[in-house]
Amino acid sequence: MAGQIKRMINSIIQKRAKGNPVILETTTCKLILKGLDPALFNERSPDDPTIIVKVLAIAAELGVSV
Repeated sequence: MAGQIKRMINSIIQKRAKGNPVILETTTCKLILKGLDPALFNERSPDDPTIIVKVLAIAAELGVSV
């Protein structure tokens, strides 16, 4: 199912931000600093298992479940 990574990233950002635009931006920056640029993924991006594992690890570090 293409786009799973994008949905996971969006879920992390939304759960951390809870509507706060400042936290949304800082979470996005944290993802980029950890090597995961949300802008590089879209709904048609292939689901690479390696990246999915990386997203899950980052979510765990940030205290969010996806």
